[in-house]
Amino acid sequence: MELSNFKQFLCLINSLKWSFVDFVLVVYNANKIKLPVEVVLQKMRNWCVYQERAQEEVRRKTREYGIDEFEIEEVIANLISENYLNEERFVTAYCNGKLRIKHWGKYKIKLELRKLKVPEHMLSKALDQIDGDEYILILQKVVAKRVDTTKQNDSKKLFFDTLRYCISRGFEQELVDELLKKYLKIKL
Repeated sequence: MELSNFKQFLCLINSLKWSFVDFVLVVYNANKIKLPVEVVLQKMRNWCVYQERAQEEVRRKTREYGIDEFEIEEVIANLISENYLNEERFVTAYCNGKLRIKHWGKYKIKLELRKLKVPEHMLSKALDQIDGDEYILILQKVVAKRVDTTKQNDSKKLFFDTLRYCISRGFEQELVDELLKKYLKIKL
């Protein structure tokens, strides 16, 4: 492409108020082959069988196959009616997995579920089902591991470093603060 043609191309994109990424996505999607709805539905069934999915995840995945929004909603409705897709089941599995395996706190779990556009009432219900004793036990493990692996001699630096780490993992500041004070008194 010549330089003058490229400048004209950039002026066109700019006049349309598009970013270069938007343009690339339009060109990419225009060149994609549109799959039949039945094929996409079967692909989504297989994908949902593998693990629990949110409706938003299914929407994103089906858009990759180039079908229309109306057809996407049709696929989601079929998956729900056939019980391949269930938001409540997904939220419960997601909360339990992120807490027990990834050791995330309630704030981080809530934030990530909001990104997946989960309804607020389901989100609250699932977070309320988290066992308080288990939650404290997991937080204790996170605190103990961080304190043991951090090479800080100064107890204040160690305290604030661990506090910052636990907050970034989604745990409540008051809970972490209280637990950390108890742990460092025993440890130091």
